[in-house]
Amino acid sequence: MAGTRHHDYHILPPDIAPLVTTIGAFTFTSGMVLFMHKLPGGHFVPWLGMAVLLASMFMWFSKIIKEAHAGDHTPVVQLHQRYGMILFIASEVMFFVGWFWAFFDFSLFPSTIAEAVGGQWPPKAIQAVMDPFALPLLNTLILLCSGTTVTWAHHSLIHGDRDGLKKGLWATVLLGMLFTSIQAYEYWHAPFGFGGNTYGSAFYMATGFHGFHVIVGTIMLIVCLVRSYRGDFTPRQHFGFEAAAWYWHFVDVVWLFLFVCIYIWGNFGYTIE
Repeated sequence: MAGTRHHDYHILPPDIAPLVTTIGAFTFTSGMVLFMHKLPGGHFVPWLGMAVLLASMFMWFSKIIKEAHAGDHTPVVQLHQRYGMILFIASEVMFFVGWFWAFFDFSLFPSTIAEAVGGQWPPKAIQAVMDPFALPLLNTLILLCSGTTVTWAHHSLIHGDRDGLKKGLWATVLLGMLFTSIQAYEYWHAPFGFGGNTYGSAFYMATGFHGFHVIVGTIMLIVCLVRSYRGDFTPRQHFGFEAAAWYWHFVDVVWLFLFVCIYIWGNFGYTIE
């Protein structure tokens, strides 16, 4: 019969969402250039671009959920979705590699940038550093606990325990919010600022971007929590939750590297506040 599908792939119809997303991304990045150079429109264009991006994301993701409910996400499609998420996480890994590279370049070879750091690391301009075994250690324990709760939620879903799924997601979301709150408090009381030296810049860029990823992961898990109350996930089809769980585990692992390399090793032998 004409029009009958003889394959397991989902052929997407023409859609405006990719175009709107592209326009939003271009508007946002262009607006940030205007903002950083203090040009006209710098205080308005970035917010416009962000609003368009958020609207397009909501529109696009809503359509993906509808496709799943319609049965378009066959096992082959779900496999390719997993490949896509793996590649996305791999790109995120390389993003953090850049920040680690910068930190190690500054810290291992301070003599090559003696004018900037005074030939030592942390630089002479840094009078005190954060105690890694205070709030950073607490945040490490919080993220490790959140990794167990999201795993609990995943196993509950696989075994058809929807109550365990909801409880595990609630616990993970609350732990993520607690982590963000503690990091904000830590930044507020930090003994050094962002600008003026390479240590502050490397520290805040690495840990700050990780904090942003925690916020994004928390939002993803909140969406999964809402969908779990709607009964969207089944033991056989729950890629949306699985992708969020993978992303959360990635955030956990990155934090462990940050804690060991930047908080402990990077501050070794220096005055702690």
